[in-house]
Amino acid sequence: MISFFLVTNFLGVGILSTPYALASGGWLSLILLFAIATAAFFSGLLIQRCMDSDSNIRTYPDIGKLAFGKKGRLIVSIFMYIELYLVATGFLILEGDNLQKLFPNMNLIILPTVWLDNLSLLSYVSASGILASGIILGSIIWTGAFEGIGFQQKGTLVNWDGMLTAISLYAFCYCAHPVFPTLYTSMKKKYQFSNVLVVCFILCTITYALTVTFEYLMFGPQTQSLTTLNLPASKISSKVSIYTTLVNPITKYALMVTPIVNAIKTRFPCYYNPGFLSIFIGTNLLISAVLVALAIPFFGSLMSLVGALLSITASVILPCLCYLKISGICRRFNGQLVGICLIIIVGVWLVIFGTYASVLDITGNL
Repeated sequence: MISFFLVTNFLGVGILSTPYALASGGWLSLILLFAIATAAFFSGLLIQRCMDSDSNIRTYPDIGKLAFGKKGRLIVSIFMYIELYLVATGFLILEGDNLQKLFPNMNLIILPTVWLDNLSLLSYVSASGILASGIILGSIIWTGAFEGIGFQQKGTLVNWDGMLTAISLYAFCYCAHPVFPTLYTSMKKKYQFSNVLVVCFILCTITYALTVTFEYLMFGPQTQSLTTLNLPASKISSKVSIYTTLVNPITKYALMVTPIVNAIKTRFPCYYNPGFLSIFIGTNLLISAVLVALAIPFFGSLMSLVGALLSITASVILPCLCYLKISGICRRFNGQLVGICLIIIVGVWLVIFGTYASVLDITGNL
C-alpha cells in the first residue's frame, strides 16, 4: 500500500513534462534521468536514516529542526510549501492548456475543489494517478502505432543549450521526498522502507523512460512542453488521454494545498471555526494560484523552475545536509562523506544555473 502511494505521488504531472525534457536536452539527457533518479533514491535513504536517529520525528520539517533547530524547520517548511503551491499552480495551467486543446473556440474554466480537507479521502482520490499515467502512456503508444503518426523521428543526440531545462524537468519528477517521513511513520514494518523505495523508483523511472522515448520518436524536436499538446485532438485515443489529464489535476489539487492550509490554520487562534478557516484559506489560495497561472501561463517553464529551485533543494540537497549534521559523519573522512559532499556541490550548481535558465525562459516568453 505504501509503495502504491509513493508511486502515485511520483507519477503526477511529471509524466506530462518529461518528453519536453528529452526534446530540450536530446537523447543523451536520458542518462541524466537515471542519474537524478539514483541521487533522489539515495537521499530518500538518508531521510530514513535521519528518522531512525530520533523516534519523535514525524514530518519533514521535524528533520530540519533536529538538524539545525528552529531555523532548519523554517527553511525546510518554506521550500516544501512553496513547492506544493507552485505544483498546484501548474495544475491550473495544465487544465487551461488542455481545455484550449479540446475546445479552441470556447472559453471554459474548470476549477478544482478546495473544500476537501480529509487527507484520508484525498489520498484515495489521488490514487487515480497511477491509472491516469497508465492510460496516458497507452494512449501515446496507440496514437503512434495506429493513428498514422509512427515512431520515425530521429531527434537530436545532444542539445547543450537545453540541457539545464532537461535536468530541471527530470528533477521535478522526483519531488515527493517531503512525504517520505509521514509514510515511513505509518509503516508497521519500517525495515522494509528501503525495499519500497527501490520498487517505487524503478517503476517510476521505467514509466518515465518509456513515455519520453515513445513520444520523442513520434514528434522529435517539435515535442511541446505538455504531452497532451502533442497529440492530435481529433483522434479518439488522444481525447482519452486529454480527458484523463483534465480529471487528474482536479482530484489532486486539494491534496497539494491541504498541507499549506493546515500550516496556515495553526497561525490562527483556536476559537476560530476550523471548517470556515479551511474554506477561507483554501479559496484564497486558489484565487492567488489562478492569478499566478494567468501571469505565468507556461507549464514547461514553471515546472522547470520548480524542479531547479525547489525539487533539487528539497529532495536532494536538504536531506544530505540534514544527514551530515544529525549523523556527525562530517567529523570523519570516508567515501560516504565524499559522495554526499559531491551530491551537494553538484546540486547547488544545478540550483543556481537551472534557476537562472528557467527564469530567463519565463521572462523571454512574457
